[in-house]
Amino acid sequence: MVWHAETRLLVSLFAVAALLLAFRFVVDQVMEGTTAGFDRAVVRAFGGPDAASGPAGPLWVREMARDLTSLGSFVVLGMVTLAVAGFLLLSGGRAAALLVVVAVFGGMAINSLLKIAFARPRPDLFVPAAKVFTASFPSGHAALSAITYLTLAALLARMTTSRRLRIYVMALAVGLTLVIGVSRVYLGVHYPTDILAGWCIGSAWALLCWAVMTRLQQDGTVQPPRQSQGGYRM
Repeated sequence: MVWHAETRLLVSLFAVAALLLAFRFVVDQVMEGTTAGFDRAVVRAFGGPDAASGPAGPLWVREMARDLTSLGSFVVLGMVTLAVAGFLLLSGGRAAALLVVVAVFGGMAINSLLKIAFARPRPDLFVPAAKVFTASFPSGHAALSAITYLTLAALLARMTTSRRLRIYVMALAVGLTLVIGVSRVYLGVHYPTDILAGWCIGSAWALLCWAVMTRLQQDGTVQPPRQSQGGYRM
């Protein structure tokens, strides 16, 4: 069991390193201007017949995209994080509650600093269908949705012994993260490389937080998950 736990930890750390390298690659390409043509072509593909018309498609599609993109907003994710942390605290899962809070709010801080550092302007190829107030790179919605939903999915996966349920919750988290990212490009507020960078840094941070928590549980620094008749619970 110890060998398997150490192997999973090493795999997690290699995955974090790979995601950070991917993020660095995207950063280098964006800074060199290599992706400019690709970025503009993808954003234009979502645009209407002229710049003033905004995104392509009927108004109900734009409204649906705004509804989807709100699932990755600071307000929604902050409320979800606090609600889940409160539930975990009341149920005795202090370590899991701390993991969720540190992962999400720590990720918010990291992403905000990266936005300030890169200060990339937003796309201006058509009138955006959503209000934005910060820099473009990396996408906060992409990064924070990856952090929040992947962390919550990992928590749920540890509460069951069913392989199908684990695959289901992880697939749901990944799918939701992907949809939120695409909605940002459709609404005209992000380039695709903003989204890719957000996914990379968000997934890396979520995985790193989970690897640290797993290691602390193995060392007994924090309470490990307890096995019950119905599966696992924090």
